[in-house]
Amino acid sequence: MVFLKLRCHFSKKYVLLQFNSLNIMDSHLSSFENLIPHLTKRYLLLVAAIVWTFAGGMLLFRGISILRFYTIPTVLEECGCGIAGIFFYIFMFSAISRKHIQRILNLPMERPGVFLFFNGRSYGMMALMICCGVSLRMSGIVPLEYLSLFYIAMGTPLLLSAMRFYYHAIKAINQFRNKSQPTSTHD
Repeated sequence: MVFLKLRCHFSKKYVLLQFNSLNIMDSHLSSFENLIPHLTKRYLLLVAAIVWTFAGGMLLFRGISILRFYTIPTVLEECGCGIAGIFFYIFMFSAISRKHIQRILNLPMERPGVFLFFNGRSYGMMALMICCGVSLRMSGIVPLEYLSLFYIAMGTPLLLSAMRFYYHAIKAINQFRNKSQPTSTHD
C-alpha cells in the first residue's frame, strides 16, 4: 500500500490517499515481463559466463589484432599485458564476479529474467566503459598501439571472470542433476 499526503487547494487541509500501487504497476509490468525470457538461476549463471566470455574475447581479439597490425609485439609487451590483466582480476574483477554470482544465486525469484545477470549499476558501468573505449579509439588521443595493450589487459580479467561464472554454473547444474536423480536402494 502507498499513502499519499495531498493538500487540498480549497480547504487548505491535507487529505491522505491510500491506494495499492502494485495493482497499477503489475498490469503494466506483467505484459512487459511476458516478453522477457526467464531462466533458472543456474542457466542465468551460464548466460552471464557467455556474456563475459564474449566481452573478454572481443577485447583480447581486438587488442592482439591491433598490436600485431601496427607493430611486432615483443614477448615482454604481451606478457606484461597478461600479468596486468591477472592483477586486475585478483584485485578488482574477482570481487566483482563474486558479487554478481552471489546476487544471482540470492535472487528471490526461481526463474529470473534473462537480463538480471547484471544489476542496473553494472549496466551503467558497462555502457560507460564501452563509450569511453569507443571514444578513445575514434578520437586518436591515445595511439592504437597503446590502446591495444589496454584492451589485452582488460580482456584478460573478463575472461578469467567468465571462467569463474562457468565454474559456478556447472556446479549449480550438477547439484540440480544430483538432486533430481532418484536414489536407488539395493536390497
